[in-house]
Amino acid sequence: MSTPDKTPSTSKRWARPIPTIGDTTSSATRAADPAGWSLGDQVQHDLDAAIDARRDIRRYRNEDIPHDLVDIILWAGHRAPSVGHSQPWRFIVVRDPDIRDRAAIMADRERLRQANLLTPDRRARLLDLQLEGIREAPVGVVVACDRRTPASGVLGRNTFTDADMWSCACAVENMWLTARAHGLGMGWVTLFQPEELAALLHLPEGVETLGWLCLGWPDERPPAPGLERRGWSRRLPLAEVVLTDRWPDDGQPEAPVSALRQTLHSPSRDRVVAAHDNADQLLTPPGSLGLLDQTLDRVEAAGGTEITGGTLILVGADHPVSALGVTAFDPTVTHDVMAASVAGTGLGVSTAAAAGLSHLVVDAGVAQPVQGARSMRVPGRRGDLLHTDAMARSQVETLLRNGQTLGEEVAEAGLVCLGEVGVGNTTVASALASVLTRLDPHKAVGLGAGSDTAMVERKAEVITAALARTHARPSDPEHLLAALGGPEFAVLAGICLGAAQAGSPIVLDGLATSVAALLATKLSPGLQGWLVASHASREYAHQAVLAELGLEPLMELRMRAGEGVGACLGAQMILTGLHVRRTAARTR
Repeated sequence: MSTPDKTPSTSKRWARPIPTIGDTTSSATRAADPAGWSLGDQVQHDLDAAIDARRDIRRYRNEDIPHDLVDIILWAGHRAPSVGHSQPWRFIVVRDPDIRDRAAIMADRERLRQANLLTPDRRARLLDLQLEGIREAPVGVVVACDRRTPASGVLGRNTFTDADMWSCACAVENMWLTARAHGLGMGWVTLFQPEELAALLHLPEGVETLGWLCLGWPDERPPAPGLERRGWSRRLPLAEVVLTDRWPDDGQPEAPVSALRQTLHSPSRDRVVAAHDNADQLLTPPGSLGLLDQTLDRVEAAGGTEITGGTLILVGADHPVSALGVTAFDPTVTHDVMAASVAGTGLGVSTAAAAGLSHLVVDAGVAQPVQGARSMRVPGRRGDLLHTDAMARSQVETLLRNGQTLGEEVAEAGLVCLGEVGVGNTTVASALASVLTRLDPHKAVGLGAGSDTAMVERKAEVITAALARTHARPSDPEHLLAALGGPEFAVLAGICLGAAQAGSPIVLDGLATSVAALLATKLSPGLQGWLVASHASREYAHQAVLAELGLEPLMELRMRAGEGVGACLGAQMILTGLHVRRTAARTR
């Protein structure tokens, strides 16, 4: 008796059940055509072209981007891969000019701080780079990573806990390539203190930024990556970055090259871009005048190309702190310098005359009133910082208002150059700078005019004690001025606000005027776009204040003169540069 054959019949084949959703292919289909998922030669070519043509754009046109096109860019980011499909990205679209101004100041500060860490050559190369995208681009996109879910609660993050940040970086790349395909430019700015940018955008605890993306129509079309073209670095050959199986025992390849040594708004986008356009028409390579070109762009954006002159405003006051052994000069010197300035023979006003500038002398609180000066004196007692506040808050408010009115008045003349006179006011300026820049008083104080090391130590002691008494904060500039300031500082801060409001660029002098400008930016951050630093003085705190303002000085002359001398010299250079731009040969 035969045994039935238990082997399944192979003579008949049945149709494979095909799902109506999802992947409809079978293993046999995939085996027959392993490359069948390809999108084809044309798509591959176009993708390669988009990747190869992606650039970090730094200059932008001022034309707006249609909202639906912005949505296309964001939708590309939203389709990025994410660990555990967590989708941790959050896209903050910024069009508000005030927020942009504040962010730009933060980036300017960090640019200067990072530059100071580099070798001289690298520092110069960094400072040569055009980094105005935050102000110029019509749209800013801040990509934030929501990390509030514990890593163990997201598939794939328990071991690589930063994979959520990598996911957000993938979203940035998607957006970047999509922007390039649509003819938009994108730049990725990471020159921020992350906590500062997070505070600006009111991000909650556990949400971190990946920096600021500038999005707009590009005002440059670079054929190669900008840092390569400027000689910052080169793209390594692929063979140098590809390893086989594991890291070689000889430690190669080398580590990447390090560049380390060890309410008032900024000028509008269209004016910033127009200034670049004007400079690009000259018969000279763009940026050939270096820092002066950048400064002229800033001045033109603020006040236009028609500026041909300006005014030095010299503000003077005496300070009770001078009686505490912090100065080498008798307070009567303030009056003498002010009186000479009224007569037209003071150092500052003589420099102004040589530079073709007019001048105005303002008495904000000289012990002996100065005949012929414009009086902005306010009644009331004044203190020495150490034992009592310098002024009452009501005095500060009056001086700020008066200064603002004056700034608006003189703005019609063109550049507004700031100068000051006041025996003992370097101590006042250093005290204010200590709070505003978080400098230790012993680093903030300098020799000043005629001081010695014992006097410097006395200054530091007075400032340290004054800071301990007042607990002044940079977030409350009026209180800071009242507790540690002086009349000329309040007037100068007001002048900055008024001049900018009226559309005039402001040229700063030394430490005192720069401190006043920094105080004014606390009242209105957009002011920074109207400021120009003429020079860096010998005072160490001046460098820190300029860094906090995000301003690079035109000159480093090691001056301690005050009186607006540096501002007038800087203005003379600016006016010469503007004249050159108006008269030099142009291209078609």
